This record gives sequence, C-alpha cells and structure tokens, in this order.
Amino acid sequence: MKKAFFAKVGQMELKNVDKPTIQAPDDVILRIVRTCVCGSDLWNFRGINPLKGGEENSGHEAIAIVDQVGDDITTVKPGDFVIAPFTHGCGHCAACRAGFDGSCQDHSDNFSNGVQAEYYRFQHGQWALVKIPGQPGDYSEGMLKSLLTLADVMATGYHAARVANVQPGDSVVVMGDGAVGLCGIIAAKMMGAKQIISTSRHADRQALAEEFGATDNVAVRGDDAGKAILDLTHGQGADAVLECVGTEQSTDTAMKVGRPGAIVGRVGLPHTPKQDMTTPFYKNTIVAGGPASVTTYDKATLLKAVLDGEINPGKVFTKSFTLDQIDEAYKDMDQRKVIKSYVKVSD
Repeated sequence: MKKAFFAKVGQMELKNVDKPTIQAPDDVILRIVRTCVCGSDLWNFRGINPLKGGEENSGHEAIAIVDQVGDDITTVKPGDFVIAPFTHGCGHCAACRAGFDGSCQDHSDNFSNGVQAEYYRFQHGQWALVKIPGQPGDYSEGMLKSLLTLADVMATGYHAARVANVQPGDSVVVMGDGAVGLCGIIAAKMMGAKQIISTSRHADRQALAEEFGATDNVAVRGDDAGKAILDLTHGQGADAVLECVGTEQSTDTAMKVGRPGAIVGRVGLPHTPKQDMTTPFYKNTIVAGGPASVTTYDKATLLKAVLDGEINPGKVFTKSFTLDQIDEAYKDMDQRKVIKSYVKVSD
C-alpha cells in the first residue's frame, strides 16, 4: 500500500509499505477514503519540529471504511463508514466520562499519526470511532468534506468555544484564520455569540470567516491588535477568546484582549516555552483547553449538525489532491495557496 513520509524539510514522499494488521484485540484496520493536511503537520514539514527523513507523516484526520476488526470490537464491523478522530478515547475513564476524551487516562497512545495512507491501524476503536450512516457514495463531495472536518478541525474549534464557555450574547475573539480558527467561528455562532471578531490578514480567509459568522475582523498584530479589539469591544475586552494558533504572539494577544474574568480557550498546539502569568493573574483571566474531545462532540452534536445542514465546515477545504499529490498538498498549504488541503485516497 502507499503511505506518505517526510523526505526532508519541505518535501513529502510516498512509499510502498506493508498493509497494517491487527495487533491488539481493540484494533480496527481502516481503508482511508479521504484525509487531509493539518496546520500542525506543517510544524514538521517546515522543520520547526525536528524530524529525520523517512519518518511517517503526522497526518491524523480521516473518514474511512472499516476493513478488519479485532476480537474485542463490537461497535463497528467491516464495511461500516466511519469518522476516525485524531483522539482514541476509551469512553469510560474519568476524563472521557467528563467529556475530555482528548485527555483519555486509559492509555498513552491516544493520538493518530500516519493517516495519510491507503490503510491505517486505528488503536482503541471500540468507543472512539464514529459511525456515519450509509456509505461514501451516498454523499456529495461537499458533504464528505464536512464529515472529514469532524475528525479534527471542527471538533477542535468547538472545543475552544466550549472550554471558553461561550454564552448567548457574548463577544468572542478568535485568534487564527486557519481551519481550526474558522471552525471556532462556526462553534461560537452555534453557541449564540453576538459579536465574533476574526483575526485574518488574507482576503479568502476573511471572506470565509464572515460567511461562517464573524461580525468584525482585525488584521493587525501585536499591540495594534490588542488596541483594535478593545475598541471593537467598547474598551472592555471580549467575554471569551479562542486561541487557535499556538505561537507566542497569538498566545500573548489572546491573554490580553479578554475582559477581567474572561476565559481563553486554547487549542493551538503550544509552541511557547515560557508564558507571562502575571498580567492574566491581575485580570483574573481563566486559561483552559487542550486536545479536543472529538468523539464526544461528534456523537453529541456535530455529526447531526453536519448531516442536517446546520453547519458546513467543509468549506475550509479549498483545493483537492490525490494521495500521489501529497507533496503538492503540503506545499500549497505551507505557501497559503489553500486554506486546507483535501486528499482523495479511495472511493
């Protein structure tokens, strides 16, 4: 089978490798239908996270057909169409029961890696996989795109809004104009936010942010961004802030633009080794967040919202590729030619 690997900084390659096999009773072998490139994959692609050539891809988002199941799997069977969340929660530990399956306590191998391939071994599949009614051929390509966002970015944007405790009538700032930030806008609107301030410097992303529900946009950065956001919130600061980037500047701004007592929902993978906690202390700023509760949100809310046409997060995918074009898919996303690269693997 074909599988993508990092060849070197700035280059992906495909290799022929053995198809994965069942290794544990709760394994599920998936035939990948659609996958994609995540913003966090680019940390590796750009060489910010050290990787050696030949290491498997960090891809972790897919919709798929169940190919084989281990002996302990009773919830899915071969032929089922499923969302493969990037988290592999157990569903019964204290974290999962509390709705934080992204921090499952039952096992350490809780995250997908290497999904940009024709087949994938999904560990701990009994509870984590989310069944989609019917088969891929029953859906339009646009609907398949939205279903794919439920493997990560839509659930992650929703997580940011949830842990920030967005309430009806709130003013919300969304740091980041990538797919997660854009999905955070969708989530804030779902939760009834009255004012949603996006932070895009790119016309295509700003237009999509507005379509998803943003009421204002701030394109400047640093102290200028803080001043602009305060002006838009009548000098008070936002009720909630969704930090969807993870860089030092984004995190710093997020911590400064909320009103006293605001919650910062952090879902951007942190790349800030040190953080000033003195300023947020005096503002009573609450900081929350981490890996998204993908399975919990999909089963409770998001799958139905997509199937019912209430939300259309698949619009974050602005160009399609085949698995053979994986290097181009990374390069185009790295160069901001696309918002998020969508990869067709099989029918």
